[in-house]
Amino acid sequence: MRIMDYKKIERLYINVDMVNGFINEGPMHDISIGKIIGEQVRILNSIDSAKERLIFVVESHKKGCSEFRKFPEHCVEGTSEANIVPQLQKSFDNAMVYKKNSTSAMFAPNFIRDLQQYDNLREVVVMGCCTDICVMNLVIPMINYFDEHNKEVVVTVPKNAVQTYDSPTHSRQEYNEMAFKFMRQAGANIVEEYSR
Repeated sequence: MRIMDYKKIERLYINVDMVNGFINEGPMHDISIGKIIGEQVRILNSIDSAKERLIFVVESHKKGCSEFRKFPEHCVEGTSEANIVPQLQKSFDNAMVYKKNSTSAMFAPNFIRDLQQYDNLREVVVMGCCTDICVMNLVIPMINYFDEHNKEVVVTVPKNAVQTYDSPTHSRQEYNEMAFKFMRQAGANIVEEYSR
């Protein structure tokens, strides 16, 4: 991709971790997260401008990575868990893709390097899972990055296009609301649903 391509972009759409290992299979999946896929498809189908770009961030771990000391082994590179869910495959095939080995896409190879090249960026729309982990760990550091470099970029998070898991020790509603509060406090534009 040429540098000139970056300079045209005014809006990024970032889809975080909508992979089988968090939705359809494996020790960290929660099938109810899949309920946000329809809204994500609606948003992704609205991308039609040369000034907009779609990015997918996917969990893709090496065997034995350090994150597995905190979470069960999941989304290992080369397994079906690390694949994007089928409903988003068409959009995925036409997107830029960053593979990450931690809960924050900011540290995925080349992510910050590429972010630096969007000179005319005005908005970033973030969707995906999990709201309180990988989504929040992208949104807040990205806002900090824009503040550090005095860039006026709105980071928007549509509530109906993000979701987290539910378990006996992790209330979906409670953790979603906490994440929305923390992201809003950091400066994110939290909306019920996304529209231009």
